[in-house]
Amino acid sequence: MDRIIVLTADWEIDSDELACLRTRVFVDEQNVPDELERDGRDYQCQHVKALIDGIIIGTGRLLPNGYIGRMCVLGQYRNQGVGTKMLKKLIQQAADSGHQKVLLNSQSSAIPFYQNLGFSIESEVFMEAGIPHQRMVLDTETLPVKD
Repeated sequence: MDRIIVLTADWEIDSDELACLRTRVFVDEQNVPDELERDGRDYQCQHVKALIDGIIIGTGRLLPNGYIGRMCVLGQYRNQGVGTKMLKKLIQQAADSGHQKVLLNSQSSAIPFYQNLGFSIESEVFMEAGIPHQRMVLDTETLPVKD
């Protein structure tokens, strides 16, 4: 979708909208306990937000250790390239910050999405917030991610 814009977000400015979006996806839709979703680490992270017509439809974050998390897109915008654009921006942020590897815990259903962008499975299946996940890794030096 050409209307998708992915920008760097500022938690100080965008926290209400980003937290609301994450609550809708993780807490309301996926039944993740609110106390697990709100881990208190957002102030340490670099964030991205995906917009269509000025409305936030997706978000994700990069922790200082190169771990990508809290990737989510509103249901009606999934499978339209939103997640791919956000992930590429987060990977670029990680590379720009000097991280040679990027890690994430993928929900099992999203494994192919991350594999299509070069991530490899690094663990057995484990449960996180009642949802099956696997740890995945990407070497930032092996994949050109800029659009």
